[in-house]
Amino acid sequence: ANGGPGPATRAVQPEAHRFADDGAIPNHPHLPVLLYPQVLPPAAGDPAVPAEAMLARNGWPPAWRNGIYAFPHYHSTAHEVLVICRGRAKVRLGGATGRDFAVTAGDVLVLPAGTGHQNLGATADLLVVGAYPPGQTMDLLRGAPAERLQALANILAVPLPASDPVYGAAGPLLAAWRAP
Repeated sequence: ANGGPGPATRAVQPEAHRFADDGAIPNHPHLPVLLYPQVLPPAAGDPAVPAEAMLARNGWPPAWRNGIYAFPHYHSTAHEVLVICRGRAKVRLGGATGRDFAVTAGDVLVLPAGTGHQNLGATADLLVVGAYPPGQTMDLLRGAPAERLQALANILAVPLPASDPVYGAAGPLLAAWRAP
């Protein structure tokens, strides 16, 4: 299950980005977002197939194909990986006080539980494959005051994944998310 990147995956060191709690979107207090730029080359045929194979091989079962919601949201019960398979998008991470990122086909975002994300605009052909570590089921929260107390407890209770969704058991996520 933890087979590594596979023949088509480029070796890249992910960028780590941290976001503070903005009062509505909590973000994760300890774990950074990881952005793996241009890790998957363009695919012939169905562009989601190589992404799904990479995720499955590395212990993050592919869960869905779609886009990214246009409203600010986060998940308090699961970490999430977003693989951009086709098109491009401007994505805000971290909530209102976060940062905007231009993502394009081949990019991979790994969002720790609590990380706000929002699609600010995308090409019509945007295709994203999403996944969660085994045993984790996402909720969909929008930063409402009534959800906050439970969400903060949930975020801290989400277990660390056993593998990196791009590189498997020896991937950089494990070091980035376990470092003090």
